[in-house]
Amino acid sequence: MENWSFLTNHARVLLCIARDPGVRLREIAVSLGLTERSAYGIVTDLTAAGYVIKEKDGRRNRYQIQAHLPLLEPGSREPAVGEVLAVLLGHSGEQHDDRAPGSAVPEAGGVA
Repeated sequence: MENWSFLTNHARVLLCIARDPGVRLREIAVSLGLTERSAYGIVTDLTAAGYVIKEKDGRRNRYQIQAHLPLLEPGSREPAVGEVLAVLLGHSGEQHDDRAPGSAVPEAGGVA
């Protein structure tokens, strides 16, 4: 039987970034069993879609997740990225700061 996962590689990369906004592509690739090229492509996709903002921090990149953006899933009520990440990170019972559209998800690293 072939190994499979409920989450796509894009979702898994997003979780890595949520846990550590300063994570390196090499670390993402190793932790998820991907090539660095695949990890780079996925981060590029997430950045192009607006879900992640990439900022230079010295020689490294630092990532910020745009938690207020909706997931555009067919047949869903389009939950925000931050809602899904909070559940997957085990913060589903946490209070969220709903004051602004870019509010952060508490204890979810680089999620804003």
